[in-house]
Amino acid sequence: MSPVERAYTAFSPAQAALHLAPFAGLLACIALLPLLPATRHWWERGRPKLILALVCALAGLGLYISATGDWSALGRSYLEYAAFIAMLAALYTVSGGIYITGAFAGFPWMNTLFLGVGAILANVLGTTGASMVLLRPLLRANKLRRHQVHIVVFFIFVVSNCGGLLTPLGDPPLYLGFLRGVPFGWTLCLGRQWLLVLGSLLFIFHLLDEYYFTKEDLETKRDLVAEVKRAEKPLHIRGTLNFYFLAGILATMMGTSYFLVPALSPELGVEHANQVSAVFQIVVLTAIAAASYKLTPAGLHAHNEFSFGPIKEVATLFFGIFGAMVPALAVLQAKASVLGLTLPWQYYWSSGMLSSVLDNAPSYLTLSTLAAAQTGSDPGDLAGLAAQAPMLLAAISCGSVMMGALSYIGNGPNLMVKAIAEHQGVKMPSFLGYMKWSYAVLMPIFVLVTWLFFLW
Repeated sequence: MSPVERAYTAFSPAQAALHLAPFAGLLACIALLPLLPATRHWWERGRPKLILALVCALAGLGLYISATGDWSALGRSYLEYAAFIAMLAALYTVSGGIYITGAFAGFPWMNTLFLGVGAILANVLGTTGASMVLLRPLLRANKLRRHQVHIVVFFIFVVSNCGGLLTPLGDPPLYLGFLRGVPFGWTLCLGRQWLLVLGSLLFIFHLLDEYYFTKEDLETKRDLVAEVKRAEKPLHIRGTLNFYFLAGILATMMGTSYFLVPALSPELGVEHANQVSAVFQIVVLTAIAAASYKLTPAGLHAHNEFSFGPIKEVATLFFGIFGAMVPALAVLQAKASVLGLTLPWQYYWSSGMLSSVLDNAPSYLTLSTLAAAQTGSDPGDLAGLAAQAPMLLAAISCGSVMMGALSYIGNGPNLMVKAIAEHQGVKMPSFLGYMKWSYAVLMPIFVLVTWLFFLW
């Protein structure tokens, strides 16, 4: 048992709660402050987020270092943070330079096909990048439709969440797993779950969209047909240079997983090889993001309403999360046996329900740390968990990615999509109104996933 494990194993419940407090408090603020009328406008300013993130990070690291004397955790955590933000920023910048022009009409078959393509692209552009690239064209295609709310809601389900399950590029939780040693191609083993969930969602969406379409009058349908005839280019993509940058991001990720880390591990050890890999990713991904931004015409950024505001907000909040979670993860590792989670279905629903009310990235780290501790593998190297208990890691991955769709605050793109749709004149459901949609549509599918993949 390491000195850190000995220190945290000896903690009383009160001491454990104190070390969990910065992490839990920060996540509670992220979840609640944007929703409360008294704090909503205060939260929208950048400075409060920065102050809160700094306070929680310093509090968490201070508690951890005072208990263990382990200063190296500071470097490990923020190296991981830098690589995490570099990947998000690269995907966000590159996707911000891709603009879909032309006109196409929002017939049900076209909308269903568009969502299906979005689910695939989410694994390359990330759920945030795919959402930002595809949402505005989808809204333009359906501007003549009287019923649009269901289209945006299912867009959140499919493109902003469940679609990004197959690669570490798809969703932030999976990238954090990759940074902690999960092989790049491991998430492809989740293909059956991905196909079931996406197939079910697209089938339900198509039936629902057909129903709403038949309710619309003949005049609206004639206008949609005329829209197609007026389009000189039914679909045209500008900013194709950025697809080369996407290929560079993909090559960087796969190269570090399959070549760099295996080549360095025999001499440096797995932990130090992963650290060198993280530094390499930070340098290369930052260079790709800078090149994309510099070489993309300013007009494309203007059409996409691109700004660095969203990524700055993510970087600020995750600075606090990565510091505050250090003692929280140590507590979970030391107290794993007390929580009683042992079976895949328990991890699927625990990670999922946490992700639905908190951000899914820290939820993934929390549950994967717990699973690693219970199986005796190293929480800092999740390759061991992937090899020894693949069903547990699969359950955590699926729960974190899929159930982020259950609420507006479950995953970063959700609120962005809501805001853009409302700006385009779509009257989106309230927080609870959206959850009526999500629980009615998604919960039966998640129960089926549990029954088929994680119960036995």
